[in-house]
This record gives sequence, C-alpha cells and structure tokens, in this order.
Amino acid sequence: MSLSLEPLHSIDGFVGASLVDADSAMVMAMTDAGGTFDLEIASAGNSEVVRAKRKTMEALALDDQIEDILISLDHQYHLIRPLESNNALFLYLVLNRSKANLAMARMELRKFERTLELG
Repeated sequence: MSLSLEPLHSIDGFVGASLVDADSAMVMAMTDAGGTFDLEIASAGNSEVVRAKRKTMEALALDDQIEDILISLDHQYHLIRPLESNNALFLYLVLNRSKANLAMARMELRKFERTLELG
C-alpha cells in the first residue's frame, strides 16, 4: 500500500504525521518536516494510548467511538484520530503548539481522512 501523507504538511505548525495500525503498532506511512522528532517511536507508543482508551471504554460499557484524542504538551499538540472507515487504523499528527491552530488542524485532519483510499 502506497499512501501519501504529504498534504498534511500544509497544516500550520506541522511537525510530522503517520498512519498507524493500532493493534500491531505498525507504522503504515509517515512524513515529517525534517526535525529530530522520532515519529516512528511516537507513533508506536500512541497505539498503546488508543488501545488503553478503547479498553477503558469497553470496561465502562460505553457504546461510542473515539473521534480523536488530544495530548497537549508545553510545545506540541499530538492529535490521534482513528479512521471512520477502518477503526484499527489511526492518523497521528504532531504540531508545533505556538504555530498551530488546533481547531483548523482537527478540521483539516478530518478532511484529509476522507481522501484516503486504503484499497
């Protein structure tokens, strides 16, 4: 499967993005802005976040789906968005907090998801 996450570079504050299989923690595609951030390690680690949240939701018997998970750090936003078309996969977006517009980034990530063809 050949996927391009390059359109995500246009999001203000872009640091990196990946498409990850939450069950295996395998990174299926990734792109970054050339920084020193280890996107592969962060992507795999965030698959644990997704699995933990799903396990908690199951324990609470919540009949709901995760729209996104936001992790706010001092200097970055980490946005995790499970795909509506394939719940086992999620998009992971890292933004420079001082340059990002979080509301716009969420909207752009949702819009980008609709363009993905995972055939």
